[in-house]
Amino acid sequence: QVQLVESGGGLVQPGGSLRLSCAASGLAVTNYAMSWYRQAPGKERELVATISRVGISTNYADSVKGRFTISRDNAQNTVYLQMNSLKPEDTAVYYCAARPSFYSNYVNFWGQGTQVTVSS
Repeated sequence: QVQLVESGGGLVQPGGSLRLSCAASGLAVTNYAMSWYRQAPGKERELVATISRVGISTNYADSVKGRFTISRDNAQNTVYLQMNSLKPEDTAVYYCAARPSFYSNYVNFWGQGTQVTVSS
């Protein structure tokens, strides 16, 4: 059974940092491009960041460039999202996703999500 389990979300003040983790089981993340998506209340789910299978290539939404960093540890079967300089508009449920390739829009597997709330 494939599982992507996110952790690390929580409540943080504006300007603060959080590090999200996505631990995979039942699949080898090295076989997938991995992404983080987010969905805020009343909004559509949006792609935040993607990293290629071996971590050479990354891509970010304009809204998070320079603040968020996606990384992966294939040996640990885990993907991370380091979020710095957080803003209230970053508040959302963050989802980990496994995709067949860096340029594909298709998602093979989704995690269950972790809540990030940025508020003073």
